[in-house]
Amino acid sequence: MAKYRQGRLGEEIKKSISGFIINGAKDPALTERIISITAVEVTRDGSYATVYVSPMCLADEDKEMVYSGVMAGLERAKGAIRGQVSKDVHMRHTPELRFKLDSSLDYGQHIESILGTLTYSDPEEDK
Repeated sequence: MAKYRQGRLGEEIKKSISGFIINGAKDPALTERIISITAVEVTRDGSYATVYVSPMCLADEDKEMVYSGVMAGLERAKGAIRGQVSKDVHMRHTPELRFKLDSSLDYGQHIESILGTLTYSDPEEDK
């Protein structure tokens, strides 16, 4: 499978899963929270698709508890999500879905806080 086809297929799967979460999910772990599908990577042979998920948390919520609840909800709905992908993306074999937590947003916030603590001194003013 060509690299560009894998990218297009990943985007179609991403749209399908996002639509399922918005319209078709019945699990409160998925419906009561904003969940962002950040990326989908499809293997070369198209047998597996890794879905990167980033649930949004409120400031007073325990992130680990929210993340584990959302991941458990996605695992429970994995069959229904794969069925929806099968209907939306027409292909011979629907890839097996693997959900992974995308921590890049948290990492970006961490780096931003570190950069905010740094001070800058202008070498021109030191003369």
